[in-house]
Amino acid sequence: MADPSTYRPAPGAIPTSPGVYRFRDAHGRVIYVGKAKSLRPRLSSYFQDLAGLHPRTATMVTTAASVEWTVVATEVEALQLEYSWIKEFDPRFNVKYRDDKSYPELAVTLNEEYPRVQVMRGAHKKGVRYFGPYGHAWAIRETVDLLLRVFPVRTCSNGVFKRAQQVGRPCLLGYIGKCAAPCVGKVTADEHRALAEDFCDFMAGRTGNYLRRLEDRMQEAAAEMEYEKAARLRDDIGALKRAMEKNAIVLADATDADLLALAEDELEAAVQIFHVRGGRVRGQRGWVTDKVEDVDTAGLVEHALQQLYGGATADERSESVPREVLVPALPEPDGPVREWLSGLRGSQVDLRVPQRGDKKDLMATVQRNAQQALALHKTKRASDLTTRSRALQEIAEALELDSVPLRIECFDISHLQGEDVVASMVVFEDGLARKSEYRRFQIKGFAGQDDVRSMHEVISRRFRRYLQEREQTGEWAVVESEDDQPEDGPRTEDGRPKRFAYPPQLLVVDGGRPQVAAAKRALDELGIDDVALCGLAKRLEEVWLPGEDDPVVLPRSSEGLYLLQRVRDEAHRFAIGYQRTKRSKRLTAGELDSVPGLGETRRQALLKHFGSLKRLRAATVDELCAVPGIGRRTAETVAAALSSRTPAAPAVNTATGEIIEDGADQATAPVAAAPTTAPSQETP
Repeated sequence: MADPSTYRPAPGAIPTSPGVYRFRDAHGRVIYVGKAKSLRPRLSSYFQDLAGLHPRTATMVTTAASVEWTVVATEVEALQLEYSWIKEFDPRFNVKYRDDKSYPELAVTLNEEYPRVQVMRGAHKKGVRYFGPYGHAWAIRETVDLLLRVFPVRTCSNGVFKRAQQVGRPCLLGYIGKCAAPCVGKVTADEHRALAEDFCDFMAGRTGNYLRRLEDRMQEAAAEMEYEKAARLRDDIGALKRAMEKNAIVLADATDADLLALAEDELEAAVQIFHVRGGRVRGQRGWVTDKVEDVDTAGLVEHALQQLYGGATADERSESVPREVLVPALPEPDGPVREWLSGLRGSQVDLRVPQRGDKKDLMATVQRNAQQALALHKTKRASDLTTRSRALQEIAEALELDSVPLRIECFDISHLQGEDVVASMVVFEDGLARKSEYRRFQIKGFAGQDDVRSMHEVISRRFRRYLQEREQTGEWAVVESEDDQPEDGPRTEDGRPKRFAYPPQLLVVDGGRPQVAAAKRALDELGIDDVALCGLAKRLEEVWLPGEDDPVVLPRSSEGLYLLQRVRDEAHRFAIGYQRTKRSKRLTAGELDSVPGLGETRRQALLKHFGSLKRLRAATVDELCAVPGIGRRTAETVAAALSSRTPAAPAVNTATGEIIEDGADQATAPVAAAPTTAPSQETP
């Protein structure tokens, strides 16, 4: 525990300008990011007597080892920079809202020649129009099913669409009138795009004018005694009205607003957002967070607004930020937030607390949803803060640790009959998985199956790199290979965790006494004596400690054992996934895959130009140079690599006995694995 006075800035050194500040721990890791209208009084407030600080703030300043700041011109810039740094550094003492699930959205792929309506989850793609999010995917499908009668936009996958083009026959939806069947030319691409744009306009809330036009056309058809056409238009109007009824009318027709409500207690807070477009609730979403910093309702609202609108792309901002944002409390001060939101939208945004009328009543409904979400979250065992704290305390007591292990790392070995031997490292902080710091290893020191030796190698590599990075005084090591990447990609900015910068308080290995002994030997060889070590054996769920003849047996109902099992199972999952990926690549690798310096784009260019590996193998260096993107040095490398390999035997058509001259040499054909009669078994 650090003394804040050891890193307190000198008097007068802190500027009085607006800015953003970062607290770092002894390992250089950013643990808290904040902003201030004036940096000097805000930072000075952290260095008062610890007894006068909020307990969470006191924990943060005693964990930190240094503080730094960046001066900006305005409070709006400070707001934007704070959000960017929170997303970049993921500091543990900042409030971070996390989705309790991936919400489905209705997407229209306007970036395709023939736009498609479908349900999508995850990150937004450029050129795709999104509506929602919705609580359930079935709600989207019911709405779409009603609208397809009026807007028969295609909903099939690209594979089904291409198949229908080839055979010249539409799918069932094309026959029953719920698809315009552009695949067989019933409508042109422009006509189909017009249908998709009308569909988007209706979903965006512009419903009144469209319904009036349909009613006018129905009246005209009836006046001209075209009763069948009038009946179809009548049914279309009914379908549209039923679709509109699924989104209850709550506000005036032209109202576009987002309503945000909070439910909180001393430890956690839940936020719920209702998206109202065209006077109807078009979507709903929510998050839950641990209150790891001292923050009031206004501060939680500000963090929620950053989370909600800060990640929108430039193309989505004008639609994602509505004209009105209704909140339970205004951020303090609210001027910079208003200006930031208006800048994102490109026009004025009204940020306010509803005081009366329908909007206040709807805000009460959103508030009830937030309270229910918080109550439901409290029942989830894995995310309950009290349960996690009890689990960590039980582990500390069972293993006789000096303090609770806030950071736990677990290692697992995986292979298939001694081939493609890999290892995984997963990280849990405060009892929750931290997937951005997962690592994977390829065993390089030897060939064959030896779990104990593999565990020794992996532990040695992990802590050897930790020692190297600790010696570099604020500098982070450069990634050397893809085998040590985090699960969600490398991190390359200064101050961001990239590989092995932080030691665990507890090291867990998947296995019994032999694996624990190998890990202990690796730590002793490197002089690491401040990391606790244990192993969890699968069969009886026994906890093994180094040098002990008997295991520690935790009660089956123990929260500590439950947490260790979750950590072990996650390491097993991650290791198995990496092992299967490597095996799949090995079994499907082509001859061009191992040519150094030849990437996917140029491989495809060569195959497209020559048509087969046989012709490519027979090509000269000059002929290879004629392919766009292939220089002479690359051409010489490709020619040398292919000439050194024995061409594959020609393929035989088993039905006719005919030898297929070129077909056997297609570059897309995978290299088959050698057949084996031994039983297949994956070893974790």
